[in-house]
Amino acid sequence: MAPYALPRLGRRLLIVFASWMLVSTATAQTDTTTLSSQRVAFRQAYAAARQGGDSWRALASSLKDYPLYPYLQAASLEHDIRLIDRPTVEAYLRQYPDLIPADDLRRDFLQELARRQDWDNFQAMYQPGLGDTLTCDALQAKVEDGTPLDFNQDLATLWNSPSLPSACDPVLQAAHDQGLLTPARLWARIDIAAEAGKGGTISNLAKWLEGNDAQTAQHLAQALNDPSAAVAAASTWPDTARSRQAAALALVRLARRQSVTADTAWQTLQKQFHFSPAQRDSILHALAVFHATDYDANALARLINLPPSAQTDVSREWRVRAALAEQNWQAVLDAINAMPPDQQQNDEWLYFRARALSELGRSNEAQSAYATAAAQSSYFGYLAADHQNTPYTLCVAQPVVDTQSEQAVLAIPGMQRAFELFAVDLFKQARREWSQAMANADAQTLRQAVNLADRRGWYDRAIVTFNHGPGLNYYTLRFPLARQDNLVSQAEQAGIDPSWAYGILRQESAWMSDAQSSADARGLMQLVPSTGAEVARRNGLPWTGGDSLYDPLVNIELGTRYLAQMAGRFHGAPWLASAAYNAGAGRLNQWLDARGTLPSDVFVATMPFKETREYVARVMYYSVIYDWRLHGTAAPISTRMTPIGQPYSRLDPQDPRKSIVCATPAAAPASSSPATPTSTAVSSNAVPRSISAMDKAH
Repeated sequence: MAPYALPRLGRRLLIVFASWMLVSTATAQTDTTTLSSQRVAFRQAYAAARQGGDSWRALASSLKDYPLYPYLQAASLEHDIRLIDRPTVEAYLRQYPDLIPADDLRRDFLQELARRQDWDNFQAMYQPGLGDTLTCDALQAKVEDGTPLDFNQDLATLWNSPSLPSACDPVLQAAHDQGLLTPARLWARIDIAAEAGKGGTISNLAKWLEGNDAQTAQHLAQALNDPSAAVAAASTWPDTARSRQAAALALVRLARRQSVTADTAWQTLQKQFHFSPAQRDSILHALAVFHATDYDANALARLINLPPSAQTDVSREWRVRAALAEQNWQAVLDAINAMPPDQQQNDEWLYFRARALSELGRSNEAQSAYATAAAQSSYFGYLAADHQNTPYTLCVAQPVVDTQSEQAVLAIPGMQRAFELFAVDLFKQARREWSQAMANADAQTLRQAVNLADRRGWYDRAIVTFNHGPGLNYYTLRFPLARQDNLVSQAEQAGIDPSWAYGILRQESAWMSDAQSSADARGLMQLVPSTGAEVARRNGLPWTGGDSLYDPLVNIELGTRYLAQMAGRFHGAPWLASAAYNAGAGRLNQWLDARGTLPSDVFVATMPFKETREYVARVMYYSVIYDWRLHGTAAPISTRMTPIGQPYSRLDPQDPRKSIVCATPAAAPASSSPATPTSTAVSSNAVPRSISAMDKAH
């Protein structure tokens, strides 16, 4: 045997393995080719199905085994919903009983039957739990059948809702006609609606009250719908419990809009009405907070003197913000010390405690406080680290890829549909399938599903899934780069920092390219069509209409130019441009006119809108994360927070950058899912603070 010849058995195994590899590769290539052709065929068939009729069937002849085949017939039936009959719908429901399109078809066909007032077929197909509209349609069917309503059985749950769809109107009228809507029940729902701020509901209920009760209910509705008029009219109201309720509600609502006017009215109405202690506290709280958000010069004194019973976390934080606006650092420290211990541990107040100590010359205490704040991976933690000239805290982990678990995920029919829906650009449907398939999944399954989604370019799954606990450490998944969308090159061409553009995109859409806001802002960087058209015109770029904003390439090209345009209005400062992107340039200019001499960190903390404060903090923090993702280090966050009026310029290559470290061993994700750290360790409390959904504070 030659010196390097394999033994005969080894040669035979090698030949078998090589043959298997060739067959496997060829099979994989064939499967990929087949899948690609199926996707093309599905797109064509789906477009035809959405036009109604059966023309889609010929285009779908090769798709019988394709996971999305049931979506085709459902699309055709939905288009023809006013023409089809119950047997046709029931045949589909029997064939695909557990699929989302079947649930949608049942719901939509029930609504069509209600429109037709075909109550016999409606009752035969109705199932509870399909929403308030269909619940009321089912009750309407019962009324039409001559069956009396039972309040506890039929209406009690609906009655606790502060607002109901119009489909419930005839049912409520029938309940009234049967004597079920007693004054006590009407007032109970009026109180629910008042708590929820639903003046329209109160107006509708008032018509079933009599005499003074009806008028008093309308006062409550007016307090919600037009508090200024209600406050003006309150001087003629009697000092009854319900009138006091309406007057207090009107004062609180008016304070949010016009704090000075509300304050003047309060001086008069508190002499007329014997408000309860709780009502007085509510009014005093609203006046104090909204005088502060209106930049009133006496806001700090008001907040300091607010009775303890009227104080809340919101009033206590605004006491700090009012002191910051005055740059009264002792008052800042006193306000933070007046907070409950848990509130003091918020990273914002950890930072401003250190800032106040430093400004007061208490250097040793300040450095210790800065060190505590800098342990946080957040906007405020990084500001604190810059004061100490220390690295940024960031604990980075990656979910371990488990091939067997991934195959198990891919075997789930719902996940097959989800991934295919994403592949054919039906993103909303894809998210629904994902949510249903993963509703009861364990942490290990979720991690593997997200890994699979990330490799397919479905980036928002990581952002949605890893939004708390150890999952926050999966930074590379939560902050994808997606270079195929050309963001870096487009940002460079626009003359802005790509890291900042990434931060805006991540905050605006969480990488959902089909995102659409209530204001019709669209796509990754959330541009409204009129803005997209104007930016395209100004930059000599093609414009093919609002729907083009759902194309990531178009959206990013226009979005980066719009960011550059916004930055140009504020000396290039990314933090100010971010505030303008969120709140509007006009409103930001008003704030600058009032407080344009404040340091940048203090200015952000005193902006009246909670949404905008948190928006700027997130975008600046995200910019650091993306800078690290692009370069392995990051420009100091303080270099992005240039003083107001000072031109901003990006760091030169030779300028110092911040390293990213972990200070102490981080808590690993759950033991069932070992994580692989990709940097030296971070403290277990150094994960980014999960900021709740944004609300306007003014």
